[in-house]
Amino acid sequence: MLKALRADFKIVFERDPAARNWLEVLFCYPGLQALMFHRFAHWLWNLGLPFVPRLLSHISRFITGIEIHPGATIGHSVFIDHGMGVVVGETAIIGNYCLIYQGVTLGGTGKESGKRHPTLGENVVVGAGAKVLGNIQIGNNVRIGAGSVVLREVPSDCTVVGIPGRVVYRAGERVGPLDHDRLPDSEAQVIRALVDRIEALEEQLETLKEDKVSQKELVAIGQSSSCRLGDRVITEFLDGSGI
Repeated sequence: MLKALRADFKIVFERDPAARNWLEVLFCYPGLQALMFHRFAHWLWNLGLPFVPRLLSHISRFITGIEIHPGATIGHSVFIDHGMGVVVGETAIIGNYCLIYQGVTLGGTGKESGKRHPTLGENVVVGAGAKVLGNIQIGNNVRIGAGSVVLREVPSDCTVVGIPGRVVYRAGERVGPLDHDRLPDSEAQVIRALVDRIEALEEQLETLKEDKVSQKELVAIGQSSSCRLGDRVITEFLDGSGI
């Protein structure tokens, strides 16, 4: 437990450029404080001690604004940045070197028993306000954009954005964990593709009006200009697949 706490303390200086000295980090970083409470509560939870682990979790929530169930499993070198409103469920598993921002929920989707919360691999970044729900596996090196809602499993080395979360591959491009401004905007891409499609159809309609094409020719052109397989970005967005 002490080794994990030491790793949690060191990772703050690597992930937060505002961290200046150890005293400030120890007393003014609620994410670190919540992890300290949790690691002790989790140790008591594993011993089978009743009530006390949940009480420690409740006290931690009151002090830090971060709610972590004592049954959750958290690896080392995890950084919860700011952290207000973060909720981690009982059966959630968070891998090493994960970065979690404020408002994140690692929750369930119903009242099912057993494993009902997500499992995060190593080096996962979960953006502010994102919700990862259900017993799903999030692979290593995954980046989940702010405000996304993830309901399906995500392979390693992917980026997820949107509601519901959609997988977007980065074509081998490596992005730093703090570069949120470089996340792809799949909704903007789809809107742009639809606008281009509307403009093309309007041009065809004007051409038909000018040429006074017969009704049969109009139907034939309409059928040939239906949504093409080439409009892949729209197809992938609508069926929720980024593969």
